[in-house]
Amino acid sequence: MCVITGGASGIGEATARLFVENGALVVIGDVQDDLGTHLAEELGHQVAIYKHCDVTLESDMEGLVTQALKKWGKLDIMYSNAGIVGNATGGMQKLDITNFDNVMNVNVRGMVLAVKHASKVMVETRTRGVIICTASMASVTSSVAPIEYTISKHALLGLMKGAASDLGKYGIRVNCVSPSVVITPVSMKLFRDLTGKHSVSDHEAQEFVNSRNVLVGHTFSTSDVAQAVLYLSSDEAAFVSGHNL
Repeated sequence: MCVITGGASGIGEATARLFVENGALVVIGDVQDDLGTHLAEELGHQVAIYKHCDVTLESDMEGLVTQALKKWGKLDIMYSNAGIVGNATGGMQKLDITNFDNVMNVNVRGMVLAVKHASKVMVETRTRGVIICTASMASVTSSVAPIEYTISKHALLGLMKGAASDLGKYGIRVNCVSPSVVITPVSMKLFRDLTGKHSVSDHEAQEFVNSRNVLVGHTFSTSDVAQAVLYLSSDEAAFVSGHNL
């Protein structure tokens, strides 16, 4: 049984679909109510449900986990995926502190709350669970991503490593998955901000990404990230914890 935040679109949606294909029961948490409701209906209410969740609100996160327990009686996997890029402000000197606070609230506070409430339930039910956070290549390097985003993703490594160390005694594994640029609604906003173009197509963005990828011959997609999350959630990764993939 898996909870996915930011599960209504992009990487979260791809992961929800893949998990259901592999026999999982899924609770989709998001603020995109129309997309989340439609996805749950498409997957089938016998295997997937949607619940509105603003990850920055502790009451919403606690409610999301409670809904999972109420529906299916346990929580095996928390995939904390919800995140934002924020506004591209043009570097440190032009950093907008309100924008910074918003990015940190969603990307860091939201994931702290996910790890807190998932682990609490897993410990209480004696479940050797799995917690995975979506970080980014920006968690280990600096790139064209806004500095606020880069700071937030570096912070997630501290969260993951601290939680993995703390929760290992309960058999709970905690890891990060850190994709390079993948075409999602979030990354498309970044492309528009950086280029100043409001009509950049998914195809144009993908061509730009492909031209800069080191590995040639495969178009990196949300499905690739979902496969990585599936691996980290599986018994094949039974002794993988504290890792940033």
